[in-house]
Amino acid sequence: MVPLSLISECALNLASEHAQVVPISLFVAVLCLCLVIGHLLEENRWINESIVAIIIGIIAGIILLLITKGKSSHILTFNEELFFIYLLPPIIFNAGFQVKKKQFFHNFLTIMMFGVIGVFISTFVITIGSWWIFPKLNLLGLSGKDYLAIGTIFSATDTVCTLQVLHQDETPLLYSLVFGEGVVNDATSVVLFNAVQKLDVSKFSSKTFRFIGDFLYLFGLSTGLGVLAGLLTSYILKALCFGRHSSVREIALMILMSYLSYMLAELCDLSGIITVFFCGILMSHYAWYNVTETSRITTRHVFATMSFIAETFIFLYVGMDALDIEKWKMTKLSYGSLLGIYSSLILLILLGRAAFVFPLSAIANYTNTRASSDQASHITFRQQIIVWWAGLMRGAVSIALAFKQFTYSGVTSDPLKATMITNTIIVVLFSTLVFGFLTKPLMRYLLPHAPTRKNIINEESGPPSEDLNLPLLSLEESAATNISRAKESLSMLIESPVFTIHHYWRRFDDAYMRPFFGGPHHNQSQC
Repeated sequence: MVPLSLISECALNLASEHAQVVPISLFVAVLCLCLVIGHLLEENRWINESIVAIIIGIIAGIILLLITKGKSSHILTFNEELFFIYLLPPIIFNAGFQVKKKQFFHNFLTIMMFGVIGVFISTFVITIGSWWIFPKLNLLGLSGKDYLAIGTIFSATDTVCTLQVLHQDETPLLYSLVFGEGVVNDATSVVLFNAVQKLDVSKFSSKTFRFIGDFLYLFGLSTGLGVLAGLLTSYILKALCFGRHSSVREIALMILMSYLSYMLAELCDLSGIITVFFCGILMSHYAWYNVTETSRITTRHVFATMSFIAETFIFLYVGMDALDIEKWKMTKLSYGSLLGIYSSLILLILLGRAAFVFPLSAIANYTNTRASSDQASHITFRQQIIVWWAGLMRGAVSIALAFKQFTYSGVTSDPLKATMITNTIIVVLFSTLVFGFLTKPLMRYLLPHAPTRKNIINEESGPPSEDLNLPLLSLEESAATNISRAKESLSMLIESPVFTIHHYWRRFDDAYMRPFFGGPHHNQSQC
């Protein structure tokens, strides 16, 4: 038998000699365990990788607490810069790269209403509610900026649980709304959070509300930078034909250019999330068709793998951080007050979500009914409940924003800020585990037999395909013909703006963009 003291001494010597290698190796080993257990639980589809990672993180945290005799539950120390620089870019880029562009842009206005206007409404409800409730529960000392930050932190959703249950072939509209809103919501929450940091709430003047202009400025420029990076990458791949010599180079160029766009946006104080998201959309629309068949398959799997590892890493850490004894010891509130705060935040999330999902769905249904008689874009009440439920889970973005607001490099010595960190972690754990477990039975009840609607996806009302070949304006035709066509276009725009913009964009895309930047012709397009 080997003495236990000898094993402990060897472990200490190994840890001292390889201070960085040992924790990284342990964390990677736990990540591998998450993959194995997630695979074993995949068949029943009751829980997803996020729930598995959190549970394993909690178990790993308990083991570490026992080993360290209650001193630490962490293998690695969380740093918000680690999240925003290394973990978040592959997640958002993959979301843009994998998005079903046809459904996304067909429901673009509805998605933007949920993802942008919805975040403002939810932030308002959570901010006002917490400002009114927290002092009654003895949580004192938060500033106006803190309350606004809390509103944005708990408005950032995580739709992974619902997306793993939905099928985009059976429920294309629902999947598009949940997926699209989830990505736009994260981007809007981060942009709004950054705008709040620049807000001076001590001076209630007209300049105080300038953050709305800052928000629109950041959103517009970030989108433009992402589009520019995607188009530049597409043109380089098309003009230089990397695939003739090496498929590795073209894959590397796509990865590096997307990451470069994110870092340039952050350097310019823009939103890297929005930039890399639209960069992913443009690359999948143009650049993907300029690479070899091998590279097309590889890029899909590589980007999805990087995103999956990053998401698992984050949720694994959340599980471990839930047992951070130091933060819990700093909290000076009673258990009753803490329970009241947790319950209040969950209730405010429910109310904030309902405050915009149902009213905005009614507006979307009204505008879609006026624009077209097609019922494919109509959001039923059951679908509205699913959209509402899908946004109740909180995840990685909420954790990162909370650490950015209330800690310095993941560490805080302020009891008030430590309380807010533990509040965020508890809300993320409760929403992911409880709401996540209830997602599958809820989907079964609301969508017992969702009909396959592939035909509805492929069918599209409007002018016949040959009209797409007509020029927007032609110098070879008479002025009267051009004026008549312009009047017809204006009439279409007023009656059905979404369809008309999409219709003319496809014509412009086929005539000018795809010949220059790459991509299939319209009759082969999947977007």
